[in-house]
Amino acid sequence: MRIGVIGTGRIGTIHARTLSRHREVGSLILTDAEPARAQELAYRLGETAAPGVDEIFRWGVDAVVITTATSAHAELIGRAARSGLPVFCEKPIALDLAGTAAAIAEVEAAGTVLQMGFQRRFDAGYTGARDAVRSGRLGRLHTVRAVTSDQSPPPPAWLPLSGGLFRDALIHDFDVLRWVTGREVTDVYATGSDAGPAMFRAAGDVDTAAAILTLDDGTLATATATRMNGAGYDVRMELAGELDQIVVGLDDRTPIASTEPTGPPAADKPWTGFLERFGPAYEAELTAFVDVLRGVRPNPCDGREALQALRVAEACEVSRRERRAVSLTEIPGAGPAQGGPAAPREPEDAPPARPWRRHGITAAGRSRGG
Repeated sequence: MRIGVIGTGRIGTIHARTLSRHREVGSLILTDAEPARAQELAYRLGETAAPGVDEIFRWGVDAVVITTATSAHAELIGRAARSGLPVFCEKPIALDLAGTAAAIAEVEAAGTVLQMGFQRRFDAGYTGARDAVRSGRLGRLHTVRAVTSDQSPPPPAWLPLSGGLFRDALIHDFDVLRWVTGREVTDVYATGSDAGPAMFRAAGDVDTAAAILTLDDGTLATATATRMNGAGYDVRMELAGELDQIVVGLDDRTPIASTEPTGPPAADKPWTGFLERFGPAYEAELTAFVDVLRGVRPNPCDGREALQALRVAEACEVSRRERRAVSLTEIPGAGPAQGGPAAPREPEDAPPARPWRRHGITAAGRSRGG
C-alpha cells in the first residue's frame, strides 16, 4: 500500500519513520508547507516527496496521514473523504464543534475511515488501567485523578493557534478518561490561572488549569494541567476504587520527589516531553491504522470519539470563562441521547472491519518491495 503523509514536522517525521519501516507499507509520498523539509525527510527515508497536497491526491495513494497545523485538518479530512481515502489525523479535527461535526459528516457520508491520533489509548500504562477497571479489580471506581504537566511552555506565536489549554492539552485526559472508565462526563467545573508569563494573558489563555468532572455513574474525576512544570514532563492517572488503587505514569522517570524519609528518590533522568514519553504509543497507533486498512481490526478511535473529548474541553472552557458548573447537555454534538455518546462504541470483541479494497489494499498487504 502507498500512504501519503501531509505534514513533516516533529510528529509527522515520527509517523513517517514508523510507516516507512512497516512491512505492510510499500511506499510513502511526503509533503509539507515547507517543501524542502519534506524533500529532506524523503531523502533520508528513501521515499518520495511531493511539491504539494494536490500531488498527494493526484499521484494516487491508498490512505492519508494528516499531521499539519490544526487549521488545515478539517479541510484535508473532507478532501480525503471526497476522494474515498481512509485518514489518520492527529487531534484535533478542528478547534470548534461545528468544524469538527462537519468533517465527521463528510467521512460518514463517504463511508470512509477516520482514525484520530489519541496516542494514550496505545500506552501500556493506560491499557493496563483500562483492563483493571473493566475486570473489576478496583471494585466500584469512586475517584480518578489525571495530571498533564509540560516541562516548558510552547512558543508565544503558537499559543493563539492552539485552542487553549483545555482543548490542546487536557483533551487527551478527557479522551483517555472516557476510554479507561467506559463512562461519559455529565458535568464539569473548571478554572484556570494566567499568573505565569504574560504571553498566556496576551493569547487569552491560561498556563495552569484544573477541572472537576462528574461521570455518569457518579465517579468523580479531577484533571489538572500546566505549561510550567520545571521538574519535567509529568503525565499520570490515579484510579481509586473500593477494592484497590492504581496509578498510570509512575516509574523511575516520573519527575516527582518524595519528602518522606523513606520515600523513593527523585528521578535521575525525568521525562522531558510527550514525544519521548509516548514514543512506543505513537508507533502503536500507526500500526493500528495499517491494521484497520488491512481489515484485521476495527477503528480504535473514530471521529466521534474525538468530538466527545472536544465537547468536554468546550464545557470546561465555558465553565472557566463564566465561573460556573456546566452540564454536557449544554454543549452541542451529543447525538440522539443528549448528554451521552454520539455513537455506539466499538465492542471489545467486534469483528474486524473489511479490508479497504477501494484502492486495492488487501488483507495480506504488500511488502516494501511491492
